[in-house]
Amino acid sequence: MKQEPVSGVPAGAKQETEAHDRWWWVEATVWTTRMVSALVNGVKGGKWFSLMDKVFRPETLEAAWRKVAGNKGAAGVDGQSVERFEAGEKRYLSELHEALKTNVYRPSPVKRVEIPKGDGKTRPLGIPTVKDRIVQTALKMVIEPIFEAEFRDGSFGFRPGRGCKDALREVDRLIKEGFTHVVDADLKGYFDTIPQDRLMSLVAQKISDGRVLALIESYLRQDVMKEMERWRPTAGTPQGAVISPLLANIYLHPLDLMMEERGYRMVRYADDFVILCGTAEEAQEALRRVEAWANANGLTLHPDKTRIGDCREPGQGFEFLGYRFEAGRRFVRKKSLQAFKDRVRAKTGRSRGVAVTQMIRELNPMLRGWFGYFKHAVPSQLRLMDGLIRRRLRAVLRKQDKRPGFGLCPNDHLRWPNAYFADLGLFTLATAQAHARRSR
Repeated sequence: MKQEPVSGVPAGAKQETEAHDRWWWVEATVWTTRMVSALVNGVKGGKWFSLMDKVFRPETLEAAWRKVAGNKGAAGVDGQSVERFEAGEKRYLSELHEALKTNVYRPSPVKRVEIPKGDGKTRPLGIPTVKDRIVQTALKMVIEPIFEAEFRDGSFGFRPGRGCKDALREVDRLIKEGFTHVVDADLKGYFDTIPQDRLMSLVAQKISDGRVLALIESYLRQDVMKEMERWRPTAGTPQGAVISPLLANIYLHPLDLMMEERGYRMVRYADDFVILCGTAEEAQEALRRVEAWANANGLTLHPDKTRIGDCREPGQGFEFLGYRFEAGRRFVRKKSLQAFKDRVRAKTGRSRGVAVTQMIRELNPMLRGWFGYFKHAVPSQLRLMDGLIRRRLRAVLRKQDKRPGFGLCPNDHLRWPNAYFADLGLFTLATAQAHARRSR
């Protein structure tokens, strides 16, 4: 007998609704309803053909340009800024369309700059040209859903509808369920060491369009320029490239799959991941498996940054996405706390020559943003930060009154009590945390 659907909604319509809910983020100019259905139901042979025409379609390039323009960003080696491209966008987009369609498009070298880090060191950042960013964005629009259909639930980094807070919530949930023996792993120089031939093999498992594969490979082989130097990387994904995070996730997908199939609870954000286990023995075995997989795939676990601990015990906690989990509590990790203090100090210098009310207006958006992420930290850390901020503002007031001192004098609390800054509208971290906890 033929069984009819229980509800009044046809089965096909229900599948279509579910597909729409899951794939809300795909670019409508690229992914038609029919193509989204193929994502859900699978394609013959598991491979996708004829994708390049969707990359160079004018509508796709225009949608990609809107994203690039919204992200702003600096000019690449050709010196063309987003503003200059915008002035002649129709002509430039038409040129890109023709170059891609006739297979004469070639990426320009990537401009390499050094970005200061909080510890006094620098990290390299690549800046592609605006045109290359547009093409990479268009390429990502076309191929990302194909791989998203395969990615696992334990992966959170650089994925649509997922982020750091989701990964932290999952870690918190697993710890509360008793998975407290944690493998805190770090891949040494991951983005610079991904074997490019193996990465392309993984991409080719899902994509059979030779022109799309050649385009991806051209970005991996892209020259890098730093002042008068020019070289071609032989490994890794291009720093700062729009397509790099997706490629990095593709390469670690087999690790996600292996750990999931073996029953391990791994939470990964790009190359930063933790494995939460019920026993120390399970954690040791998980680490052995990850190390073996990394070695077999051309990667290396950092010997000084990979460890196992019981996060219930003091001194055995682990750091993940800005937090430190230890002894049943969440702390802001020292590096993140120091970076925030440096930002506060930069806005509250005694010699800035601006009114305290102006400083508070500048501080508040930063404080709200920081609180939005770190509101789950222990209250004592937030109270200490509030104290630091008010102390620095008192030092500014003392200088404006031509008084010596740095806001540490006992009478300063009487002259400018906490209520004084509250009346001026200063956002208070501890107060906001107390309100948030009461409203749960």
